[in-house]
Amino acid sequence: MRDDEDRPRSGPGSSRTVSHEIGQPLDALSVAEFDERLALLRAEIARLEQARAAKAASLAAADAFFKK
Repeated sequence: MRDDEDRPRSGPGSSRTVSHEIGQPLDALSVAEFDERLALLRAEIARLEQARAAKAASLAAADAFFKK
């Protein structure tokens, strides 16, 4: 028996948080689970892009201040 068969699945009525580990096997996922993980990863990409933009703006402001 596989370890992931004992873990609760996400879905209606489930309190388990959807997560994704890079490189994990995908063959046991349902279409709904793929959709949940894709939404999770898209949200994380948006969060990373926003944080990167804020960091770049902060660095640009510091460069502008100290180069005067």
